Amino acid sequence: MARSTTTVEDLPADVLACALRRLDGPSLAAASCATAGLRALAADPETWRALCLARWPSLASRPDLLLSSSISPQRLFADAFPFPCDASSAPMARAEAEQLPVPSELVSAVDVYHRGVAVLSRVVETSTSSSWFLTSPFCVDAVECKRPAGAVPIVGRAGAAVAVAPAELDLSWVAIDPSSGRAVNVSSRRPVAVDRHWYTGDTLVRYAVVLGGCKFEATVTCSSCSQQETAAGHVREISLTVEDADGAAVSGEGTLRLLAAAMAGPRKGGAEEQEEAAKRRYEDFVRSKRGRKESKARKEVLVDLCCSAVSAVAVLSFIATVVLR
Repeated sequence: MARSTTTVEDLPADVLACALRRLDGPSLAAASCATAGLRALAADPETWRALCLARWPSLASRPDLLLSSSISPQRLFADAFPFPCDASSAPMARAEAEQLPVPSELVSAVDVYHRGVAVLSRVVETSTSSSWFLTSPFCVDAVECKRPAGAVPIVGRAGAAVAVAPAELDLSWVAIDPSSGRAVNVSSRRPVAVDRHWYTGDTLVRYAVVLGGCKFEATVTCSSCSQQETAAGHVREISLTVEDADGAAVSGEGTLRLLAAAMAGPRKGGAEEQEEAAKRRYEDFVRSKRGRKESKARKEVLVDLCCSAVSAVAVLSFIATVVLR
């Protein structure tokens, strides 16, 4: 008597769809490669829309983004979940990046996490077509509170404000081009530095990735609960800036070209591998910046010595001329 074999595809389609919606993005993508039936179920836009909202709660304030015809939830997750490869640093890629159309509008989905729980979410829309934006140093503010009383509290699981250590905060800053439907994550998940502002005493938590040889740095400014405590319960500012290897601010147009190249670039390897690669790029950038700064300082010292020598020779020549008359 032949023994019947039962597979997972023998389950009702609605049960399978419910099970797939409980998977994370990489697991769902792996399941879609198993069979044609699972691929069809895993391609459901509602499943990927739910994954995007679970990963980036800030998108809940702009549901039209995931419902528009230009933005596919599956494509958005595939673009923004992993770190991008820095293929734009190659000379050929830079030349191709110059030909890419720059986004006419930039949507930033910003989420701050504490131990895996989103504690602060914002969506910022930035118009990029004005000449002022294109020529000025790039800067986008997701949260900006000039007065301490207006700082945004960090809300925990219970919905109440909580005090957390700034170093325990994780950040996701996803830049989205609504016209092309492409996106890129421009923030490291974990902080690369935690500093204290010398004047205000606020804690500055910095996150950074390197794209196209430039550093995208997102800074979360936390106001301390008191002068003695290091915990932070409120966020005063969240901003994103870009600088090149010489420490100079990159203009809005230059940043848009970097973003366009990163959005169109490949995504290779797993999330952990790409995170390690992004970390190595940042460390290489810091070393290169330090080397450039030291080289510039040495050149300035050499120029000062040369100027001093020329001045001394001129003075001595003048004195000799006066004495020998």
